Amino acid sequence: MTGLFISFEGIDGCGKSTQADLLKSHLESKGETVVLIREPGGSIISEQIREILLNPENDTMDASTEAILLAASRSQLTREVIIPALESGHVVICDRYADSTLAYQGYGRGIKLEWLEKLNAFATAGVKPDITLLVDLSVDEALRRMESKSFDRIEMEGVEFLERVRSGYLEMAESFCERYFMLNGLHTIEEMSKMIINKVEEIKSEIN
Repeated sequence: MTGLFISFEGIDGCGKSTQADLLKSHLESKGETVVLIREPGGSIISEQIREILLNPENDTMDASTEAILLAASRSQLTREVIIPALESGHVVICDRYADSTLAYQGYGRGIKLEWLEKLNAFATAGVKPDITLLVDLSVDEALRRMESKSFDRIEMEGVEFLERVRSGYLEMAESFCERYFMLNGLHTIEEMSKMIINKVEEIKSEIN
């Protein structure tokens, strides 16, 4: 596949979605065709699964059910959207991807990472991002930023859960250091955007 696959990761409220939008605008201004998608979601079927996953009324959902539904959403997204876009030479920016399952369902929920890694491998057909941009932010600051919004089912899990998720991301950043690029979420939007653009342009030059 000749395209470039970029994923954004981080706890809810860290600012990654804003940065994904800014990166898309920058790359399009350079003449790139960019496909920006979110997880869970990104296709008609995947968005329907997203509604089930994030509905606060589904508060009896088991952690294993959650993981399997996320994998189903990811499988459809990967095969319907991501792979065709990469094969066409486009840039794919994904607001969350497989690492979110390791962070949230693994470190957060306590499901065995080995099982989740196998589930991810099946769901993604082995497709991995060329670079993962991790926006790291303290849980307290992230929750402060989200004070005015209505929380979905997963966001309602609270401080201790998000602390475990954040720790998981930091561990993955060390384990997958060749792929991860970590940013301090306390930087201004403009500062962070500049760092991301510089890193992505560096990756593009290496691939080309």
